[in-house]
Amino acid sequence: MHILSSTTEMQRIALEYKRSGKRVGVVPTMGFLHDGHASLIRTAREECDVVITTIFVNPLQFAPTEDLSRYPRDLERDTALASEAGADVLFTPKAEEMYTPDFALNISIGGVTAPFEGEFRPTHFDGVATVVAKLFLLTQPDVAFFGQKDYQQCMVVQKLVRDLAFPLELRICPTMREKDGLAMSSRNVYLSPEDRINALVLHKALQEAKTLIERGERERSSIESLMKSILTSIPHLRIDYAAAADATTLAQPDTFATTQAIVLLLAVRLGSTRLIDNVVVVEFEV
Repeated sequence: MHILSSTTEMQRIALEYKRSGKRVGVVPTMGFLHDGHASLIRTAREECDVVITTIFVNPLQFAPTEDLSRYPRDLERDTALASEAGADVLFTPKAEEMYTPDFALNISIGGVTAPFEGEFRPTHFDGVATVVAKLFLLTQPDVAFFGQKDYQQCMVVQKLVRDLAFPLELRICPTMREKDGLAMSSRNVYLSPEDRINALVLHKALQEAKTLIERGERERSSIESLMKSILTSIPHLRIDYAAAADATTLAQPDTFATTQAIVLLLAVRLGSTRLIDNVVVVEFEV
């Protein structure tokens, strides 16, 4: 596995792959890799001739109130995991090279970025869209692989690809979970032993709301009330949102149509750790 940090070298090699007819897959990450990331890399390995995994803790995604320096990092461990999963290239650019002192670009996507994460982290998706666009230009992928756990982010990237006509396919892969149902996340390392147990309430709330919908419930207030009642069984858990929305637009009608695809979205805080999760009642489609 090649390890690159130079943006110019990465782009040069990526263009060589393209000229030689190689099918290139990219798995963008912020590092501190886990089995969910490994699953994305393995899927890319099955579909592509060349697999590029990127590790970049993107400062543009962090608000001033969020601690960028606290984000977990372990490049040695990440390198071993990416190599074992089948990556051909590990791209680990430095922030000062990605964002030179005169860097002045900001990609802002409307609509789908407004609710949920957009309410609590209003600059977050600008940072996501900007860095993903640059990573696509540097790695020149034919296919890009993302995990469904970051559902709204997947929709933002989908919008980015469509509106700017990036010549690539998006592959949204299922959320990987621990054996007890907790969605895999780099931030899970922050959970205390007690909060790790309490975090299982997210999966419980989602599954019970999903069952309610499958039994015929279409009133949004009833679906959301069920999730909130389950989440509040943990006294010190704070809810940012517990929402049901249209799975393709994130609209929130009072009553969902019988055939309407619904996504259930959660964001909660346990101690100092913010967790997100989701379940789609029908299959996610790009």
